[in-house]
Amino acid sequence: MPCVISSPSTDSGKTTLSLLLSCWAFSKGIKIQTFKVGPDYLDQQQLSSIGQPICRNLDIFLSGEEWVRESFFKHSLKYEFSLIEGAMGLFDGLGSTTYSSTANISKLLNAPIIFIVNARGQVASLLATIRGFRDFDSELSISGIIFNNVNSDRHKKLIKEVFKNEDIEILGFLPSDSKITLKKANLGLISPLDNNKEIDVEYFANFAERNLDVFSLIKFLKSPQKKIFNFFNFKDFKIDKSKPIAIAEDKIFHFQYPETKEFLSEIGIPLISWSIYDDEEIPNEASSLIIPGGFPEKYADHISNSTKSLNSLRKFRKNGFIYAECGGMMILGDYIKDENGNYHKMSGILPFRSKKSKLSVGYRYIAGLKDTPIIKQNQLIRGHEFHYWEIENNLSELDSGKAEHQKKLSSPWKIKSWKTEYKNEGFFDEKLHASWIHLHLPSSPEVAKNFIDATQITFSKNF
Repeated sequence: MPCVISSPSTDSGKTTLSLLLSCWAFSKGIKIQTFKVGPDYLDQQQLSSIGQPICRNLDIFLSGEEWVRESFFKHSLKYEFSLIEGAMGLFDGLGSTTYSSTANISKLLNAPIIFIVNARGQVASLLATIRGFRDFDSELSISGIIFNNVNSDRHKKLIKEVFKNEDIEILGFLPSDSKITLKKANLGLISPLDNNKEIDVEYFANFAERNLDVFSLIKFLKSPQKKIFNFFNFKDFKIDKSKPIAIAEDKIFHFQYPETKEFLSEIGIPLISWSIYDDEEIPNEASSLIIPGGFPEKYADHISNSTKSLNSLRKFRKNGFIYAECGGMMILGDYIKDENGNYHKMSGILPFRSKKSKLSVGYRYIAGLKDTPIIKQNQLIRGHEFHYWEIENNLSELDSGKAEHQKKLSSPWKIKSWKTEYKNEGFFDEKLHASWIHLHLPSSPEVAKNFIDATQITFSKNF
């Protein structure tokens, strides 16, 4: 069974180790199917950027145990080797619980754990750390350990001495090296789509071979051999193939799970790419539009000057259905206020301005307020939120001069996080859904059906 790469905390080297193993395998002509625990888009993009199969997210909170299990076996069985990169610390899940944590995934899939630990400034304390994690949950198996930031032979020798009587395999010592240090920004790793510097696969591969016991590690990467799952079968969708969906996808907008496009294609909906970065018009044949999350704040001036795209978006609003998440919602507003206080004109479809704020991150419980294109009244679903931006005004502050269609907008749902109260969030009308919330459509059949039904409507009335 393939291993789960985990650690005591975030920033311990899980993604770096996953990339080292993937690059080493790529250099040997070996395909590895990678997975990422949790809703993270950026680690997933890094692991998908080096010539290996597309990395898949495994998230129990968002998708449920059945989906996670079936997605894992469906994709891992395609290749001889697989690995799962964990999230945060091993036991960190929803709120103060271990639910939807890396440990939860490990137990669900019966996968052993390879631990990577930051060894800087520690020797004997490392043993206490490992024993604590190993003994915290007897159902888990920490089968091997890799030490990060070990920069001398003496440090390595002392660690080996401390662990000589432990029944755990030491699989490598990684020295500090700026060439394998991944760049970070506000939301985590810098996306490879937003970074001109590509990963040096050859350097990573050679680094792995020098510092990891790769031939011992490979036994922990073997994909399962048995087909113990049932494919999800999407039924009951009435599709009009004359109504394609356009998807914004470029270096600005790219926070999207690969399963979303695969699901839409599988049920027969034609998909068309649309790039705001290239100032493209929305294709005339598109009847619906998806604008996923991304980094519009970084490209606010560029977007403001993409007049063909913005005019096309305003025109599309009259007759098409728009679904926008997080950063996708931001370009539907009036302005984005950058970190220097400058305002950049957006499409003006929704009545708000975006500005920098404190981090809003975490899983969300969602309850429908009304029947909308995405959720029905009192329906309960789940999503996640991850952004540093907020809207400056809301529906109760609409200017009297705003267009009539803006006065018809309301919130589709109320949301709450772990042990907080519900609050109304988002915008909707019959032709639009926009929210800070990210959803995983394919694993939520009821929401997926609502979404598909909304894309199949022919709108004849203009605003």
